Amino acid sequence: MLIAGSDDGVYSVADVDDPDATTEKVLDAGRVFRVERFDALSGLFAASTTGLYHSLDGTDWTAVPLPVDEAYAVAADPAGSRLYVGTRPSRLLVADCNAGVPTVERAWRPISAFDDLREESDWGLPRHDGVSQVRSVCTHSSAPDRLAVGVEVGGVHVSDDRGITWTDRSIRGFDAPHTDDVHHLTLADGETLVASTGSGLYRSPDLGETWTRLDTDHSQRYFREAFAHDDVVYAGAAPGPSPTWDDGGHALFECHDGETLNEVASPTPDEHAIGWCATDEDVLAVTHRGTLLRRRRGDWKAVGTVPTPGDLRGRYLPLTWYER
Repeated sequence: MLIAGSDDGVYSVADVDDPDATTEKVLDAGRVFRVERFDALSGLFAASTTGLYHSLDGTDWTAVPLPVDEAYAVAADPAGSRLYVGTRPSRLLVADCNAGVPTVERAWRPISAFDDLREESDWGLPRHDGVSQVRSVCTHSSAPDRLAVGVEVGGVHVSDDRGITWTDRSIRGFDAPHTDDVHHLTLADGETLVASTGSGLYRSPDLGETWTRLDTDHSQRYFREAFAHDDVVYAGAAPGPSPTWDDGGHALFECHDGETLNEVASPTPDEHAIGWCATDEDVLAVTHRGTLLRRRRGDWKAVGTVPTPGDLRGRYLPLTWYER
């Protein structure tokens, strides 16, 4: 079953290969930025402008009490003992969840060292109302105490002691104006980071000590989200930010060697792929207009839709695959 976040909540799609399959709205909420599942915790999580939600079956959802109104990112440590939430303005909250998902607001506490980073740094831009947000919080089973965080606008930051201390691993040294505008960050294998920014797509094999720009041979420089799966990086790119997406000029990319971003044929070249996940066999993507794409045997095909009832500006359409 495909679970998709959209402008007004969460939807489920029972059969992505059937264009006439029923798409059911399962959660009425604000704009959803992340839908996630974690191996060590039961069910699914959705982070949105109206808070954090949890579902055990992908159908029935309950609000998780938070001390803030909006949740922009959510992650769990590999053991399932901690749940992390990223917010706007940029903060990182943590709650112990050994006995299950936190059920009271006071279970959450700020990671003070991350607060110190925000206070010491000039995060945010005038076009973002001078405010930044934590867009991604990443963990990996190979490094149980590691956190990698992407901030829009604020760069990349890594901790190897569950947030006690932090190292700035932001993208620098490139002729690009918005490398600290991190829309999405993924921790592919415990060491490898892939960062989608307002000025390119970047990969680091060493937790951000060094970065390689992947999109240097292409004119599309605006990346909303990339997806790392089976040593391949998948991404969609646009010439500019979301107010321009209906103007077209988009591209669909794959990177198989960690260095070269190759454009591949897209069934919807006028649409920007912005959300990703994998089934047991294939990779799925969704475009800014809600068209679902599926990669099977090396080719991409349009296979269905996700509703997009809200404003295009700032749109996120996160996906996850859930086997009940």
